[in-house]
This record gives sequence, C-alpha cells and structure tokens, in this order.
Amino acid sequence: MTDEKEPIGSISEEFALLERHILILKTVKYNQPIGLIRLSEMTGIPKHKVRYSLKLLEKEGIIKATTEGATVTDKYDEFLKNISEYVSGLYAKVEELLSQI
Repeated sequence: MTDEKEPIGSISEEFALLERHILILKTVKYNQPIGLIRLSEMTGIPKHKVRYSLKLLEKEGIIKATTEGATVTDKYDEFLKNISEYVSGLYAKVEELLSQI
C-alpha cells in the first residue's frame, strides 16, 4: 500500500515546492526590494525554506540579490507564463489518462 502512495506523495511534494517558489516570487515582485526575514514574515514560510527558494530563483535568473534585498528580473513574466503552460499541460495529460479508465 505504501508503494501505491509514493508517486502521488512525490507529486504533492513537488507541487508544494512549486507553490512555495511562486508565492515567494510574487511576494518579492510586489514588495521589492525585500529581505529574507521580511519575506519569511509576510509569507509565513520558515527562513531556511525562503533562503532555499531564493537561491533557486536567483540561480534561474528570475530574481536578483541586491544590498537592499531581492528584486525580480525581466524573466519574471516569462517564468510565470512557462509555469502556467507546464501545469496546464500536466493537467491535460492527467485528464486524458483518467478518461481512459
């Protein structure tokens, strides 16, 4: 029974991580520049998780660290569009799979 839940659990965890990244990214966008502590306070996400998300988003070039705090780059809109298209595509694939049952 545990084996059956693992793929769904893994998908749920990945989706929760994506949700956190998007929340942090949007919070940065509308409150920039913003520091780690303030981001943690505003989102309710622990600082270590905010730090992880910021590092990933910075690595992807979606945010930039400044002395005043994090700011979004010109890749912000494209990133959200790509994520939206990707999730829509996944949804369509799941719907197709379920219709075959």
